Amino acid sequence: MSNLNNSTNCIALQQEDEKKNKKKQSPVDDRPQVPAPSEAMLKNLRTAFGLLDRDSDGHVTPSELQFMLRNLGIEVSDELIADLIKDASKTGNGLIDENDFMQWVTKIQALQGLDVTTSGGDSEEEITRDLLAAFKVFDRDDNGYITRDELRSALEMIGEPVTDAQLNQVLALGDIDHDGRIDYEEFVKMLL
Repeated sequence: MSNLNNSTNCIALQQEDEKKNKKKQSPVDDRPQVPAPSEAMLKNLRTAFGLLDRDSDGHVTPSELQFMLRNLGIEVSDELIADLIKDASKTGNGLIDENDFMQWVTKIQALQGLDVTTSGGDSEEEITRDLLAAFKVFDRDDNGYITRDELRSALEMIGEPVTDAQLNQVLALGDIDHDGRIDYEEFVKMLL
């Protein structure tokens, strides 16, 4: 009888240990894993963060995000901006630091099925797409040309106020056919 009791006690102790071990294990995380971004992607994200962080204080505020989106022609409600900031901010303080921003954008890209582990812009197709997107930021009226006023507006939008002399220099470099504006081909030649 004592052997039976010992066996029963052993089984009970094993079952109790198994329950304790299960409690100690962390719960399974069903969220999709976000791969680490490439160095080129990190560099691009740091540049983007720097453009958003207009006062260079290391944080993006809702008003800075709203300002950039409006200047890109994207109208978003203040409520949605607050939700985006809340989603991106790990501290919940209504600000996004550089690390929060990089994790947030990487997560969004991964959810969209974009491969963040690749170079982030080395293929010819990606370069062409990025150049066209950059051109469209400057070409506010979408007529295929960047005018002096559009150039000034775009540079001021990203926190780079320019003098007339500086505008003249940029136009002189980019305006190959001397028509007073920069078309897409001229824009590409100027950047590459």
